[in-house]
Amino acid sequence: MVNTIREQQQNVNDSCSDCGSFVDIGAVIDEHDTELVLVFKGDAAEIEANKLASTAQNRFDKVDVKIVHLGDDVKLILYFSVTVEKMLFQLENGV
Repeated sequence: MVNTIREQQQNVNDSCSDCGSFVDIGAVIDEHDTELVLVFKGDAAEIEANKLASTAQNRFDKVDVKIVHLGDDVKLILYFSVTVEKMLFQLENGV
């Protein structure tokens, strides 16, 4: 970690003064991480997947949806246009 700090530009401050933690934002957030995959199980799997897909499409302007049936399970794949939309959706919906 010390070498990483030394190699940084002088105007970069990526440490948390409140918690004393070193943070590398690029390691936490990947700008290309826009795909959210969820698997639903049970009798209401398809209903739950469709409901969550609708929630995503109503919340954000451009969300592509793919639903795949895996026997009794249903896989929902949501493709967001940017990573922050995916993160906000996960936080808002507890997924």
